[in-house]
Amino acid sequence: MYKVNKGKEVFSKVVARRILFLISCSIAIFILVGLSLSLGSAQISFLEAYTAIFAKLFPAHFGVSDLAATVVWHLRLPRTIMAVLAGASFGMGGCIIMAITRNPLATPYTIGVSAGAGFGAAIAIILGKGLLVGPLLTVGNAFVFSLFPATVVLLLSRRSGTTPTTIILSGIAMSYIFSAGNTLLQFFAEAEAVRATVFWLVGDLSRADWWQIPYALAILLISTIVSMRFAWDLNIMKTDDDTAKGLGVEVEKVRRILLGIACLSTATIVSFTGAIGFVCLLSPHISRMFVGEDERYLIPASGLFGAALLLVSDIVARKAVAPIMLPVGAITALLGGPLLLYLLQRGRS
Repeated sequence: MYKVNKGKEVFSKVVARRILFLISCSIAIFILVGLSLSLGSAQISFLEAYTAIFAKLFPAHFGVSDLAATVVWHLRLPRTIMAVLAGASFGMGGCIIMAITRNPLATPYTIGVSAGAGFGAAIAIILGKGLLVGPLLTVGNAFVFSLFPATVVLLLSRRSGTTPTTIILSGIAMSYIFSAGNTLLQFFAEAEAVRATVFWLVGDLSRADWWQIPYALAILLISTIVSMRFAWDLNIMKTDDDTAKGLGVEVEKVRRILLGIACLSTATIVSFTGAIGFVCLLSPHISRMFVGEDERYLIPASGLFGAALLLVSDIVARKAVAPIMLPVGAITALLGGPLLLYLLQRGRS
């Protein structure tokens, strides 16, 4: 009886720690959103930034200056919301890909999604060719071409006997193909076009606009619902395919569905923001240190931490050498790389 009570006590502490991490990430996001909205050339207080949001939603109960309302709603809020949605999508996508491939280094970028998007963007920027016109030219090309490697990998995953290693190697092969095409385009392009392409490839949130938000939000909600639906199956699949099948998990079906949703989510976000790397790798690893291996907690934790990480990176990118805004993709790597090395070393010791 003592052992049973002791086991329940330990389990309760583990669950409490997981919930505490989720709550802490949510609070951090709330604070970081306020900071993101208040920092800039036009100084707005933290309280005034949130008041501007509520004044737009409930004009009868809140009042704010026209300057604050304009700056928050038209200049800063789309970028901030996109940072939250993109960070969450990248974090969850990385967590899902790691789980279905049982590889701690596998991410949607490993599957070739970012390389395909970069090639599509390069065609639009350098050649001016695409399926859509105007401001949608680069976005449309990036989205369509990011689906090519994802589709190839998905088709391969439908074949009987396909292993997680095969999926990863197929994605790497697609990445090399599209990266080579991108290099050739830049080789023959003019200097200004090359600069624009490289800036897009590094990743940036300055292109965020209100019309993009519903698409990013919809794909994030779908990804969350689908991934949480199969979270317990993912826990079982971490053993091996034969064991999972013996316990009633439709391994191939679950792997295809989750691979497809992770790739589609990443493709959608990358087409808006460019290839912001490292979030999908760093978020699952750090979240795992706090919530463990249970995907029911790890998936949402990775999403929340990814959102917080991208918000921090975007704030640094905007303020480090103001008024010049650095590409946020470079900041995520600069902040995330040393942090991951430190945490891995700390965990090992």
